[in-house]
Amino acid sequence: MNLSCRFSSTKHAASPPFLFKTTSPFFPRHSHSHHVKPIPLPPPLSTNPSSLGILRFRDFKLSHPFAALSSFAEGDEEGKKEGTPDATENGELGGIAKAFNISSRTASAISICMALAVLTFPLFMTSLGQGLTLKTKVLSYATLLFGFYMAWNIGANDVANAMGTSVGSGALTLRQAVLTAAVLEFSGALMMGTHVTSTMQKGILVANVFNGKDSLLFAGLLSSLAAAGTWLQFASYYGWPVSTTHCIVGAMVGFGLAYGGAGAVFWGSLARVISSWVVSPLMGAAVSFLVYKCIRRFVYSAPNPGQAAAAAAPIAVFLGVTGISFVAFPLSKTFALALAQALAVGTVGAFLVDRIIRKQLGHLLVKSNTQDPEPKEDTAHHSIGFLDDVAGPKGAQLEIVYGVFGYMQVLSACFMSFAHGGNDVSNSIGPLAGALAILQGGAAGTEIVIPTDVLAWGGFGIVAGLMMWGYRVIATIGKKITELTPTRGFAAEFAAASVVLFASKLGLPISATHTLVGAVMGVGFARGLNSVRSETVKEIVASWVVTIPVGATLSVLYTWILTKILFSDNIGKPNLLHISKRDQDILVTRHQNLFMPQHRLELRVYTPPDAHPHELSSQQSHSTASTTLVAAAVAAATVCFLSDGSSFWNLSLCAPPGLTSEPHASA
Repeated sequence: MNLSCRFSSTKHAASPPFLFKTTSPFFPRHSHSHHVKPIPLPPPLSTNPSSLGILRFRDFKLSHPFAALSSFAEGDEEGKKEGTPDATENGELGGIAKAFNISSRTASAISICMALAVLTFPLFMTSLGQGLTLKTKVLSYATLLFGFYMAWNIGANDVANAMGTSVGSGALTLRQAVLTAAVLEFSGALMMGTHVTSTMQKGILVANVFNGKDSLLFAGLLSSLAAAGTWLQFASYYGWPVSTTHCIVGAMVGFGLAYGGAGAVFWGSLARVISSWVVSPLMGAAVSFLVYKCIRRFVYSAPNPGQAAAAAAPIAVFLGVTGISFVAFPLSKTFALALAQALAVGTVGAFLVDRIIRKQLGHLLVKSNTQDPEPKEDTAHHSIGFLDDVAGPKGAQLEIVYGVFGYMQVLSACFMSFAHGGNDVSNSIGPLAGALAILQGGAAGTEIVIPTDVLAWGGFGIVAGLMMWGYRVIATIGKKITELTPTRGFAAEFAAASVVLFASKLGLPISATHTLVGAVMGVGFARGLNSVRSETVKEIVASWVVTIPVGATLSVLYTWILTKILFSDNIGKPNLLHISKRDQDILVTRHQNLFMPQHRLELRVYTPPDAHPHELSSQQSHSTASTTLVAAAVAAATVCFLSDGSSFWNLSLCAPPGLTSEPHASA
């Protein structure tokens, strides 16, 4: 992948007009608040053409319209110590038009094509249901749209986990990040999505509580998707990186408490989820703090920082690839074989990265060996402790260090993007698959099999959300928490990926979003408390705190609305069929809804006061009035069958309230 960024200069070339256009129909806020002003470029560090592929960050601004994320403007003391300029003031990002360097009309056409694809693709999916009634197919179609809405918001909010730091540091432009994430997120969702247990089977709801209430459970699943999607869209608009896992968990818990009671929730699992709010960002911050301090101590303070960075890269890749291979892709269940396979893959990865770096940066590495080491002010007269601050490299050494960590950060972003697609797609596809299973004849609590076309549908939703709104949260993680460079971005991503992998191995339910935000904050703390923007952190923490309550409230509200729309006479108010025969009145209670082909019939037989009604099931009958009861059941089934064509019946006879006499002996 080409990591080069184009630069503009008033001396060397005329700038294309789109690079400095500040208006965009996709991002109207503050569109005229600032103008990017290019400044002259310094003389090139090397005349070798291959050096053009290396990121350069000294004494100039990147002219790409999204380079403001990199925050390399002048004025920050820490940035000067590292040889990097600081950020421009509050640069805003454009939408699809600027991300892909296309016209607004072309961007609008892309948006319209996406909308048409969303509306038409479900019509050709096998999951829409074969041989079902038109009413069921229409509701299956609506269910797929609900799932897409949730997946769209996951792409708009959560993909910044992988790509936010890469864009913020300048290792990738926004266009490169979007295209890369689109391919990897979709691939991860399609290839690894089946390995992630659906939300209904993660231990949030006790599904058995909803046995016989499939219609209610269906409404709750759809409401949970809508509630989580609504909150994610709201958070994405303001650039808040909230957790999609916590959104859907909050929505499911709210529905379960309101319609199933306290017994419908696995409280132990919920406690682990809440504890992860604190554990995951703290672990991410601690690991990123140590990783970044290691970079500053062993790379920045080395006599030749460029050579030190080139030597450190294969080690980091070896550790990362080995860990990923061992945790996510073990080829054997035997520990020794799985470890040997992971070590072999890690060795190959380290060798390849070393060869790539030596090939791309070899001429600068040779040049750095022939130059005298640059003196460092704070290391000239005293020893350096591990936590002591050190000055960063400058000139050609800085170019090598950022070139090395730019490549490494792209690799870490790719790994995290693929893993994110495979894991977080279940937040939308899990409830979607459960709702489709209920529509097509399943029951609450049964095993949910996720079809391939549904996984692909979720992957498409993530990609669409990323392309249309993903830049908003990318801006928050990439810039607004703390200023990022390739070294800082790599430290944050490497730390977040390590924590997520370790937690996954232990089965801890942590949030990738919270982990990465904590990791970015840890890098900021490593630079000093003043490097972390407290206002942004307060907004993010506030959005975390309200995620579960808001999701729960919206889920209850949406469930109430759906039950009003989908259920006839509301839930719990069945249609009644009164059948009279001889001295007994048989009241047939028909529990129904507008879309389910299955109906539950409850037969209540009112006998004289000195008798007690008998219980009848498909496998039982009683001596008294058994012929009458069977005839009544057949009559009721016939009436209901003629009314809507249903063919499945759960027949039961129970006592009406107020009768206490002893039952007759059964046959």
